[in-house]
Amino acid sequence: MKRRHRRADAIAFCAQARKLRSDVVFGADLIAGFPTETDEMFQNSESIVDACGLTYLHVFPFSPRRGTAAALMPQVPAGVIKERAARLREKGGAVLACYLAGQQGRTVDVLVENGGSGRTPQFTEVEMRGTRTYGAGEFVSARITGTRSTQLIGEACA
Repeated sequence: MKRRHRRADAIAFCAQARKLRSDVVFGADLIAGFPTETDEMFQNSESIVDACGLTYLHVFPFSPRRGTAAALMPQVPAGVIKERAARLREKGGAVLACYLAGQQGRTVDVLVENGGSGRTPQFTEVEMRGTRTYGAGEFVSARITGTRSTQLIGEACA
């Protein structure tokens, strides 16, 4: 895809950022089935999730667009693309679930977006439990008490 950086550059960047700020999280857009993608290339895509310690994945299957260079390249079969995208999404779900589980019991700052939810500095959504309603833009310190799907569940600290 003519990227100007290499795999080793991405891995080194993530490692350096974590040295500077241990609570940083990373996300990535991953394309499954780009033309000429071999099994080995796909395995590299899978393994970079762990090598970079990615938390959030946005996975999408390649689809050719008329008039682009990629549309003229040898295509990966549609069934293979679908299976690879599913594998990457499954891996993404697993790494996110592991990250969320690791947040339980922690106290985090939450920027409220609406009365019942907000986001941590790592962009993780937090559903606020309790009787109080919070105003948009309010910062709340919350203890993480659980998880649900792709979000944390928190209770405001007294």
